[in-house]
Amino acid sequence: MKDHADREGPADHKEHQGREDREGHAAGRATAWGAAAWASGVGILLVAMPQAARGRLPDRLATHWGVGGAPDGSLPLGAAASLPALAWVLLVSAVALAARRGAGVQGWAGATLLSVGVGLIGAQAVIVRANLDRSDWHQARSATLWFGVLIAGIVAAALLGVLLDRRVTASAPPVPVIPGDPAPEIPEGERFVWLSRATNPWFQLLAAAGGLVAVAGALAGAAGLIGAPWPLIAPFAFVSVVMSACSSVQARATEKGLEVGFGPLGWPTRRWAAGDIESARVERRTPAQVGGWGYRLSGLGTTVMLRRGDCLVIRARGKDFAVSVDDAARAAALLNSSRART
Repeated sequence: MKDHADREGPADHKEHQGREDREGHAAGRATAWGAAAWASGVGILLVAMPQAARGRLPDRLATHWGVGGAPDGSLPLGAAASLPALAWVLLVSAVALAARRGAGVQGWAGATLLSVGVGLIGAQAVIVRANLDRSDWHQARSATLWFGVLIAGIVAAALLGVLLDRRVTASAPPVPVIPGDPAPEIPEGERFVWLSRATNPWFQLLAAAGGLVAVAGALAGAAGLIGAPWPLIAPFAFVSVVMSACSSVQARATEKGLEVGFGPLGWPTRRWAAGDIESARVERRTPAQVGGWGYRLSGLGTTVMLRRGDCLVIRARGKDFAVSVDDAARAAALLNSSRART
């Protein structure tokens, strides 16, 4: 089967191209801000952890352990704090330079920055913990078990970076539309795909701040700087996860129905089959009308409100669901046409 082709005039093409450019710029800004926050947070933690425990550490820190688990290498406290941070700055600079030159770094940049960042701050936490309350670096605790846990964390971070990169760089197939026709006819046996995203930068900022505090608490606990870290980790981790899930949304309409995915990974996902959608329309809604930002329940039904303005609204199973995304009119027309064909 083939995708139904667009039929657009020059003005329609310019409008469509302008919308794609705006979406691309918005996604690029969100990615850049996320990378900047991660780069800054990792650099700060690498320097701050040894400095925060300076009074409980020896002048030289054990930084390498032999096969038997005994320390066999050390660095001065200042070097142990500054060298990992310097290596991190060089790596981030190299990735940023390659991205600016268009060297095709999108396929590996996210996985590299996440995994190396986790590795560096995790290793710093392990080193601080092993040397804590020791008068000489030769007396440092064994770190074999903790480094094993760290390796697992690095692998998990690399996989997460790959998944995030695929979500960000995935491109949508052509969207079929006949300008001026509210319900374009879709020939039998042909397919269509419509895709639109929306993000809320303030939710992303709250998610990043909560995640940074949770990570700092986990590292402080792993390094032995504080007691039980869970009272600090749990609430901020919860805020980070919830804000991350509410910070972005992706809507996808096909001949099979509508899918709406939440968060950077597009999960959780809500789905409606084409036969369950009674109608689709566009409405202008504001946060005041639906009770605020995010995932809202009100007299208007369920609304995913990330920005004020046009929303795609479907009536399915006797209830209304709305999501604030660009190009909602096109999605409504396609869903109505698909329903009529079904």
